[in-house]
Amino acid sequence: MIVGFDAKRIFHNNTGLGNYGRDLVRIICQHTDINKLILYNTKPSNKDRVFKSPLISVVYPNSWLWKKFSSIWRVCALKNSIINDNPNIYHGITGEIPLGLHKTGVKSIVTIHDLIFITHPQYYSAINRFIYTLKFKYAVKNATKIIAISEQTKKDILKYSNISSDKITVVYQGCNSVFKKEYSTSEKEKVKVKYNLPNQFILNVGTIQERKNALLIVKAINGTKNKLVLIGNEEGHAKKIREFITEHNLEDQVYFLKNVELKELSIIYQLATVFCYPSLCEGFGIPIIEALYSKTPVITTMGNCFPEAGGPHSLYIEPNDSDDLKIKINFLFSNPNERESITKKGLEYAQKFNDDITANSIYNVYKSILK
Repeated sequence: MIVGFDAKRIFHNNTGLGNYGRDLVRIICQHTDINKLILYNTKPSNKDRVFKSPLISVVYPNSWLWKKFSSIWRVCALKNSIINDNPNIYHGITGEIPLGLHKTGVKSIVTIHDLIFITHPQYYSAINRFIYTLKFKYAVKNATKIIAISEQTKKDILKYSNISSDKITVVYQGCNSVFKKEYSTSEKEKVKVKYNLPNQFILNVGTIQERKNALLIVKAINGTKNKLVLIGNEEGHAKKIREFITEHNLEDQVYFLKNVELKELSIIYQLATVFCYPSLCEGFGIPIIEALYSKTPVITTMGNCFPEAGGPHSLYIEPNDSDDLKIKINFLFSNPNERESITKKGLEYAQKFNDDITANSIYNVYKSILK
C-alpha cells in the first residue's frame, strides 16, 4: 500500500497539526506494513523534524511557477502530482483535500481535528472563518472517508454537514514517545536549574491565547503561594495575563517559557506537581495525554472533548470558575497520596492512546476504503 500525505504542517508547524502529522508518519512506519509514504511538501524546511525511514519520499512543486505560489499549488495543482505518483490513498491530515482529487480515482481520507471556527467563531477573523468553512464542507463532501480525532469532533461534523455517520471513524491521537520515558534525577535537575523552576508548580502548555484560558489559572493562584509555569508562544491575550500579574503582584509566582526543546518539555511535565488545562474548546487536547503519560495529575475543563482525553480520574472544572480551580489545585498540592493515586490511574487510562492502537485504527481505515 502506498499513501500520500498533505505534509505542509508536518514540515513547517512546530505545534498541534504538525505534531499530529509527524506522529502519524512515525507510527505508520513503525507499526504497519505500508510500503511507501509520499509526503507532499510546499518547500524545504529549515528544521529537521520528520521521522527518518526508507519508506518515506518527499515531493515538492515541480515548476518555478508552483514553487513561487506553493500555497496555491497545494490546493489547486497538487492533484496532478498525486495522479503521477498514483498512491492507493491520499490522506489530508489537516482538514482539507486538493480540489478535484475526487475526480481522479484516487481514494482519499481527510482528518478533521475540530470545528472551532464554526462553534466558537469569536476566535477567528471573518475571512478565516469563511475559508476554513469552505475547505471543511468541500473535504467532508468529497473525501472517501473522514477521520475525526474525538467523539466531540464527530458530533460537530454531523451537526454542521449533511454527512452520514457511517462515513466518519473516530481515531484518537497519541503523543510523542518522549513523554513516555522516565528521566533520571540528574536530567531533571539539569532542566530545573536551566529554567530556574520551583520545587513545586502548576504547569500549563499551549499557545497563550484567549481560548486556552490560562488567565483562569493565574486568577486561581492569586492569594496563594502556588507557582505557575506557562509554556507556549504568546499571542495578544498574553498582554491581559501580564497586566493581571502586575496588578496583583504575582511576578514571583508566574514563569513564562517558550522555545523549550521537546525532551526538556517532557522533563518539565514530570517535574510539575499539577498539570492544569482549563481550555474553552479543543479538538482533543494532546497536552492532557502528555501529562497522563508523564504521571502528572490533570485538572481540565468539564464537557466538550476533555473527558475523552482526561479520562474518569482527572479533575474537572467549569471554565470560568477560578474559585473551584483554586480549591482543586490546593487539594492536589496538599494530598500527595491522592496525587499518586490519580497519576497511576491516569497512566493506565492513557494506554488507550498507545502508538500501536492508533496505528492499527488508522490502518484499518485505509484498508476499509480499498476493499
